[in-house]
Amino acid sequence: MSSSKPILDRAQGFCETFGLQLPVLMAPMAGACPAPLAAAVANAGGLGACGTLMMSPEAIGEWVTSFRASSNGSFQLNLWIPDPAPLRDAGREAMLRDFLGQWGPAVSPEAGDAGPLDFLAQCDAMLAAVPTVISSIMGLYPDAFVVRMKDQGVKWFATVTTVAEARAAAQAGADVIVAQGMEAGGHRGAFEAGQAEGAMVGLFALLPAVCDAVALPVVATGGIADARGVAAALMLGASAAQIGTGLLRTPEAALTPAWADAIGGTAPEDTIVTRAFSGRAGRSVATAYARAANRLDTPDPAPYPVQRGLTGAMRGEGTKNNDIERMQAWAGQSASLAEARPAGDLVRDIWAHAEALLAGS
Repeated sequence: MSSSKPILDRAQGFCETFGLQLPVLMAPMAGACPAPLAAAVANAGGLGACGTLMMSPEAIGEWVTSFRASSNGSFQLNLWIPDPAPLRDAGREAMLRDFLGQWGPAVSPEAGDAGPLDFLAQCDAMLAAVPTVISSIMGLYPDAFVVRMKDQGVKWFATVTTVAEARAAAQAGADVIVAQGMEAGGHRGAFEAGQAEGAMVGLFALLPAVCDAVALPVVATGGIADARGVAAALMLGASAAQIGTGLLRTPEAALTPAWADAIGGTAPEDTIVTRAFSGRAGRSVATAYARAANRLDTPDPAPYPVQRGLTGAMRGEGTKNNDIERMQAWAGQSASLAEARPAGDLVRDIWAHAEALLAGS
């Protein structure tokens, strides 16, 4: 018997369960998950995705309608579990406004007042869309919503960053665990915001430990952008691999050109974990703003979502002017592996080459 057969059988079983042709998932990147990208991944046989954090219930419905107009494939909808209400500090916010004014337009005192959208209404909208999967990050869904998902036959993928979080998710009723290594671009999925930097576990250490700790399928994510990463993840026990930054240079992603170009030229050491954009820890290209904001002589960021509100004007101007140094440019540590070609071709080739690597094992 080939040594790769149990690995490929595990991946095939995952695909059959979730209506896929290949065990490659698009990461649900809030703000960077246009329906055409998700449809291209789904039409290639993978799992499309949408991060709904910043979307109203109506916008969620519109995204799903657009996706289904281009694909009858499988997809996931993802939402952050809300943090407790932030503690405000008027003095610190004033210092932050002064600092941010050096990087963009003047910041109004009201900028930090922006709150999150209605979480329960977003949950209702996701469930009404009847996706293949609803996924979570930053915590666990309330028990009542988990019951509703199960009653409707929607599977729950729970994103975790530690073994303890994986065990908690399994106990809460998750169907699949998504193990997020510290290499991942964008926000760290830690259940407790204050612990995000203190539990920075790389995927190659986290993945086998999570697979050993829970009797559930595990999806690997964080720093996976090519066939080698997918094959390695499956060798370490994953049933599938999830790719985020690796899809952001595709034409379907329609990323701001400066961001897409930066991803292509960013070495692993050229990324940085910072709270300076949103107040939640996330991995970004090490832009001039991100480096300056992480200095010890710079005011500490406000909590999420206050910091997100305070940085809105700067981020907006950076995007408008295609200025990478002031843009919110999330990127994982394998960013330079991302290819600028159609997403469907990329996903199919990644799996074909990963399968060949595993067959040669």
